[in-house]
Amino acid sequence: MEIKILKDLKSGDSGKITQIDGGHNMVSRLAALDIRLGSSIKKLSAGVMGGPVTIEVNRTQIAIGFGMARKILVAFEDSSK
Repeated sequence: MEIKILKDLKSGDSGKITQIDGGHNMVSRLAALDIRLGSSIKKLSAGVMGGPVTIEVNRTQIAIGFGMARKILVAFEDSSK
């Protein structure tokens, strides 16, 4: 298992959120979207040049900002190995 920043995952990679490096407001906002520590997450796509990152959490697709995606750490299995 490898830990990476959400923005650095490839489209289709999935895993569990292990850490959120944000303040109380960001953590609360993500929790309102059901994005919290231990949640299963899958990266679907990312915009070009720092655009939004589309993810799937609990069978729901959500777009979050690139800045937020830089602060979410995900433990995932590298399927290319």
